[in-house]
Amino acid sequence: MALPIVVLMAAASCGPSDADSAAAASAQVTDRVFAGGVAPEGKGLENPFKDDAQSVVQGERLFGAMNCDGCHGGGALGFVGPSLVDGRWRYGGADGSVFRSIQSGRPQGMPAFSVILPEDAIWKIVSYLRAQPVPEGVPTESWRTTE
Repeated sequence: MALPIVVLMAAASCGPSDADSAAAASAQVTDRVFAGGVAPEGKGLENPFKDDAQSVVQGERLFGAMNCDGCHGGGALGFVGPSLVDGRWRYGGADGSVFRSIQSGRPQGMPAFSVILPEDAIWKIVSYLRAQPVPEGVPTESWRTTE
């Protein structure tokens, strides 16, 4: 009679731990790796500065001040880092995806700016990028997504 109880107790203790649950949750996000395996809190990813001309100007200043143009070139046309205006997006082209790329960084060279830039500043950079015209003759213009 004692053996079935021991077996049941052992089976119950084999359930997922909190660490396993956190690892499983972070495994669902495939486009970045989070420190400690924990994804940042999900917040609404609507650009609060969408179509705001003043925010575009401020975003342009931030783009230069943070040396984004050092990698992505003037006007975000591309240099060492990819163009941010040609409509091709490795990690998604929706405002929220671009925000997360700036905030959390990406593999192969994109640093995370969340430590030095508040969310409002990141959104203003997103607004600036959205305001840039797609260069003429770029065959990928139709790739720009609104996810």
